[in-house]
Amino acid sequence: MSSGRISTTPTSRQTAVPKAVGGGKEKLNKVVLAYSGGLDTSVIVRWLRENYGCEVVCFTADVGQGEMELEGLEKKAKENGGSQLIVKDLKEEFVKDFIYPCLRAGAIYERKYLLGTSMARPCIAKAMVDVARQVGADAVAHGCTGKGNDQVRFELTFFALDPELKVVAPWREWDITGREDAIEFAKKHNIPVPVTKKSIYSRDRNLFHLSHEGDRLEDPANEPEEGMYMMTVNPVDAPNQPEYLDIGIAKGIPVSINGKELSPASLLSELNAIGGKHGIGRIDMVENRLVGMKSRGVYETPGGTIMCYAVRELESLTLDRETMQVKDTFALKYADLVYSGRWYDPLRESIDAFMEKITEKTTGSVRVKLYKGSVTVASRTSPYSLYREDISSFENGQIYNQGDAEGFIRLYGLPTRVRAMLEKGI
Repeated sequence: MSSGRISTTPTSRQTAVPKAVGGGKEKLNKVVLAYSGGLDTSVIVRWLRENYGCEVVCFTADVGQGEMELEGLEKKAKENGGSQLIVKDLKEEFVKDFIYPCLRAGAIYERKYLLGTSMARPCIAKAMVDVARQVGADAVAHGCTGKGNDQVRFELTFFALDPELKVVAPWREWDITGREDAIEFAKKHNIPVPVTKKSIYSRDRNLFHLSHEGDRLEDPANEPEEGMYMMTVNPVDAPNQPEYLDIGIAKGIPVSINGKELSPASLLSELNAIGGKHGIGRIDMVENRLVGMKSRGVYETPGGTIMCYAVRELESLTLDRETMQVKDTFALKYADLVYSGRWYDPLRESIDAFMEKITEKTTGSVRVKLYKGSVTVASRTSPYSLYREDISSFENGQIYNQGDAEGFIRLYGLPTRVRAMLEKGI
């Protein structure tokens, strides 16, 4: 497999006027394709060469989808017609620069979704733009369908980082209408793809989560089959004894487990293993896609669920009421921007600066209890805690005199009292 090391010497793009090729399409010289080795991208390699007369550079981003999905990809890409395969390990960048900002912001889409796929797409697309510049490509291509969110996430990133790159989206151009057509195309062109016509789940896996869509899940009335899950055990079968973890947090970002400092990707990997063992992080939701339709998805996010819970619990100590309310309000918009592919939008970047500032004191440790699918808090500590036992105690103290509450209530409740007096004619 290619190590992903490629020349960093800038290569000037071809400036010749594009010529029309098959079907009246303009000629492209070199295209960087987001390549997974599955049916769609295997077919796309050959389709791009036939319809655009171009060299196809296959690009695979390792965002933690697992070694099995990366095995044998270089051989497969070249058999499909790619000139080369470039693989880049983006796991640490993915967690540090994409997952952690969302986690710090408390970004959750439509009450449940922790944005696993939404965060990965701009990370991958950014790397594709870098590769396109390095190999002198004049276009990029992806295998997203015209019905999904991912096409928007990829292309908005391309637009933001290099608006001169042409974008090819075969699913919006070709006459292939589904998996069976794609399989027939592969057979006709002797493209080796290990797939059958049997209906299967559509999955997306990365270090943060695993999503499941399609097949029996397309009917929201169907309960997910237990055999579908891959990252988490059935909570019923999880250990009968709870497990406690101390999550160390610095400025709103997890940094350690049980006192052991870990890199972002290593920390998430360890939490995935522990959380998965306890059946943590399963959600089943019907969400509103950006393109207007509803879709049903099941997600497994064990480590991310634990991290999200721990950070929010620590914030209960370090954020005052007004700040927390504003943060939660901005978190909704932040999640919407990320879901909609607007990672490089100035608004998201501005909200991110706000989140970074107000979480400067969100430092400390949270002990969580994992038990049969649930995460609960056991303890929270922070050197910047706004909680004062001497103030919160039921006993009177020098800082808070309970007698002062009478005047506060009379002033705070004045509008309510005046309204009642008006209604009673007083």
